Formats: sequence, C-alpha cells, structure tokens
Amino acid sequence: MPEKIATTHTLMDRTLVVYRRERSSIWQCRLKVDGKWQRASTKETNLQKAKERAKELLIAAEIRKKENLPVITRKFRHCAELAITQMDYELKVGTGKVIYETYKRILNDYVIPVLGNRNINNITMDDITALQHSTAKAMKRSPKRSTMTKHNAAINRVFDAAVSRGFVTRSELPELTAKGKESRVGPSFTLKETQALLGNFDEWIQRARSEKSRRVRELMRDYVEVLLDTGARPGRELLDLTWAKISYSIQPEVTDTGVVSADPAEGGEQETITLANLNKSVEMRVTGKTGSRTLVGMTRTCDALARIALRNYGVRDNAAKPFASLLKPTNKDYVFQWRSVDESGESALIRGKGFEHMFVAYLKEHDLLLDPKTEQNRKLYSLRHTYATLALTHDKVPIHTLAKQMGTSVLMIERHYSDLEPVKAIAQLRGEETRKLISAGSAVDAAYQSKQKKKKEEQKKKKQSKQR
Repeated sequence: MPEKIATTHTLMDRTLVVYRRERSSIWQCRLKVDGKWQRASTKETNLQKAKERAKELLIAAEIRKKENLPVITRKFRHCAELAITQMDYELKVGTGKVIYETYKRILNDYVIPVLGNRNINNITMDDITALQHSTAKAMKRSPKRSTMTKHNAAINRVFDAAVSRGFVTRSELPELTAKGKESRVGPSFTLKETQALLGNFDEWIQRARSEKSRRVRELMRDYVEVLLDTGARPGRELLDLTWAKISYSIQPEVTDTGVVSADPAEGGEQETITLANLNKSVEMRVTGKTGSRTLVGMTRTCDALARIALRNYGVRDNAAKPFASLLKPTNKDYVFQWRSVDESGESALIRGKGFEHMFVAYLKEHDLLLDPKTEQNRKLYSLRHTYATLALTHDKVPIHTLAKQMGTSVLMIERHYSDLEPVKAIAQLRGEETRKLISAGSAVDAAYQSKQKKKKEEQKKKKQSKQR
C-alpha cells in the first residue's frame, strides 16, 4: 500500500478527509453524505483549524440532507463551467443545438463577470436585476425582449446543471422573466420592389468590370433567388450547403396539348405534343441557428441551382433533371461557389462570401436600400421577412407550415406578422401565386433603374432636345 502523503489526513474513515493540493496553502476536505463524496474548501491554512472546520462542514451537510436541501453549494462560476462543458459535449456528439454557441458567449461575456463569485444558492432577484443593468451598460443599449430571452435561457442552463448535481434546489433559485422592448419585424420588400430587385440583376451582372466580378455577381444573384424562394436565414444555412444534402423531385402536370404539322414537301407528318408544368422542387438539409431542418425550394431555387451547376461543372442535364449528376452522397462540394480561372488556365472553386456588402451596394444603386415603412435600411435578412410576408398575404401558407419551413416557432410568426390579415388563412407552401406575380413584372419600374442607366437616358433626352 502506498504511503499517504503528509498533505492528506483522514479524520473519519471513509467519511471525512482533509487534504492540501500541490502549490496551495489552503486545506480542502472530502466528506461523504448519503453515500456520495463531496468536496469543499475549509478556507483555512492552519491544519488544526482546517480539521475543526471540516467537522463543522460534515455536520452542516448532514443537517441539510435531513432537511432535503443541497449538501454542498458551489459558486455560479463553477456551475457555469459545468454547463458549458455539457454543451460542448453535446455539440461534439451531434445532439447539441447551434444556439449553444450563443449561450456560451452570453455566459462568458455578460453573466460570469457579474455572478461568477456568488454562491449558486444565494442568487436573488436583486442579483438578476444588477446583471440586467450591467448587460444593458455593456451593450450600450436597452436589450430587446428576444435578447433577454436568450440570456435567461443561458442562465437556466447553469441552474439546471446545479440542480442536477444537488448544489441547489429549484425552489432556491429566482424565476427569470424576459423584460425589454418588444422586437419588431425588420424591413422587407413590397411585391413591386421584389420585381425590381430581381429584374435589375441581368443588367447589373453585364456591367461587371472583370470576369471575377461577373462570376461573383452571378453567384450572388442565385443566392438572393434561393433566399427569396425559401425564406432561409442568410449565412451558414445556405453557404454551408453541399450537393450531397440536396434531393430533387418533379410532379409533372399537363397544362395543354397541341398538334404540330411538319412540312408536307419533306414527307412530314402531324405530331401531337404535350405541354406540362414540371413542378420542380428540391429538399435541402440545412443547419443553422435552430439546428438542422429540411428546407423546401421550388422552381426559382431549382433554376438557380441549375445555373450554378452549368457555370461550375458544365453540367447541363435535361429539363426534368437539371443537375441530377451532382446529387450524390459522395459529392461534398459546397453549392454556393464560383469557379476561378488563373492565367495558366488552372481553375478552382471559391466559396461565396461578402454578399452582405455587395447586396447593400446593389440596393443603393437601384434606390431599394431604404424601406419607407420601417425607415430602416434593408439587408439580406430582409429577404426572409419578404418571403414570410408574401407567403402569408398571397399564398395563404398556414402559420405552422411556414414556421417549419423557416426554422422558427409559430409564436414568432404570430408575433412578427400578426398585423397581416391572411395570417389565419390556410393554403400550400408551393406559393405559385407569389411566383406568378413576381414573374409578371418583367419590366423594371423606372424608379428602380440603375443610376447609370438613368444618367444615360437623361443625356439621350438632352441630345434629342438639342437636335430639335
């Protein structure tokens, strides 16, 4: 049997031990209550005083156990570390949620600096109020209710970790409520503005000053088309999408039939043709803020993916299966990439980025940046709000269906779009009406034409005026 080190002293066999860690002058103790070992600090540097304190801790622990109270308490900091470790583990094994990264940041940046040294069982509503004031000061603004909800969820992860380990009982913890300014829906595009947004892309792409610029602009156009068609969150939901995570389907629907007569002189015969709407759609497995979900894209998304497949791989499959050869489980290529070709002819696929700044510049160029209704500048996220608004007002999509498609809750849909009368209506997610309305506006309203085009037209008018 190894000899006990001088820094370990057994006061009660298999029940109470006093010990001192290496490079520490403070004596710690291990005590067993109800068959479980617990650790605590005596906060004493004198051995004799540490032994007396250890015995007091054991007696106090036994009393707390009989009263159905936690045996040993812990600092909030220690419990937060346990909660963060648990979230890291769940993320590693694939059972965690993307929001965990936000919770960890909230705990490290806002909560631990304020509550870290408080005992978990002594935290009161006064402490929570002080935390909220500190958070508002650090943010330099009054947090919105949705922000406070995230903060409360992060703190509750710590409380759950403490309760599960017996450091505190649920009744000893304060009840958290989310107070703050109600979030309001961000800026979006009207139907007319959406038509202008899409209608100006071709000219804008043609005006690119270099081949690289043209390719990036083409990719951004496709990115915007898919965002508008699916309601996806800008960022990783689409930018991390690979071809392996896409499945394609069609549901052909006969729209018309006719007869074509060939030239009799060439011995041609009449031929009956059938016109059909393929009703193309894709299912895309994306990962984002709320974890993984299946995102449904319709014809506009399919057309965008077909353009990307043609540019990057030269793939031109038939109309019914425009990019089927790319949809393989082994194809881990990211979808939103553009092909770069250097002077030697070597090519490489480059992942799309910087779309937010490009999009804002594009909106500014076509007088679409400012939303008159909210008096806020639009951004890529405005396409998500536009998708939801048009889906509710024109396609009559049920709220629960829309919430599933967008990866959010019914409550959030009702909260942000409750002023829309069609929120209570029921229809299909396909959204044919919106797509028909957008496509019907082939001509861009003069108010949204590019500034360069407006300038040329003004110069043309002045020249014609002088000639008269």
